[in-house]
Amino acid sequence: MKSRRHRHKESFSVLLISNTGQRTRHFHVKRSFFRLVTALVLCVAVSFGWLMYHYVTEPGSAGVYVSAGAGTQETELVAQAAAQQEELAAKDAQIQQMESEIDSLNRRNSELTTENKALLAAARTTSDTGGAADMADTAEDSDSPAYPSRYPYSETGEVTQKYTDSHPYVSINTHGQGNILAAGDGEVVSVTSDDSYPLMIEIDHGNGYRTRYMLPQEAETRLAEGAQVGRGDVLVELGDANVQLDYQVIRQDQPIDPLIVFEAKG
Repeated sequence: MKSRRHRHKESFSVLLISNTGQRTRHFHVKRSFFRLVTALVLCVAVSFGWLMYHYVTEPGSAGVYVSAGAGTQETELVAQAAAQQEELAAKDAQIQQMESEIDSLNRRNSELTTENKALLAAARTTSDTGGAADMADTAEDSDSPAYPSRYPYSETGEVTQKYTDSHPYVSINTHGQGNILAAGDGEVVSVTSDDSYPLMIEIDHGNGYRTRYMLPQEAETRLAEGAQVGRGDVLVELGDANVQLDYQVIRQDQPIDPLIVFEAKG
């Protein structure tokens, strides 16, 4: 017969005794179970210690996050404050530059105003001097019968269009059956016509003045070039009312407003 070897197994007995003496329990626990439990407890303790170590010391851990976050916010606030200060400084510089430009413009405006006043004063002086000379010449000329101060129509006439640079004469609409008259003594230098005026008469008054009588309607005259006329002489007899007469006064080869000549005579 083969001999059998008996394995020796160690175990622990746990006896639970009730204080009342009614129940008693007896447990057998092997040593390997105690070793396993001890190993598990050690693993849990080591894991807990490792977690606590990293929780406290590492920057990325929750324990340090609040401090790191607070530092980041403070840095951002400082940067924002610095940026705002720089922006305010830039705006102050712009305001100062604009104020300087405004002062410069005000000075320039004042200088231009002064220059303008000086120019206006000089223009008034020149105008007054020239105007006085013109008035003296006009007063001297108006005493002569050759001065064309006579109204060029014997009856009532209405000025329908006044003198302008683009319309260098006055347009008179006649009323009643009157005559076109010479405005002053002079010589008939032309009796002509064109597409706009069937009859045009020009008189040279010999004192730098010439007058033109332009009729856009068909009309006849007995005058010829070279004829001498006096102030108030009939140039054209009008048999119909409501005839248009374009009347022009020329002084020193420049057209002037005929109403000035009439007003100068009074």
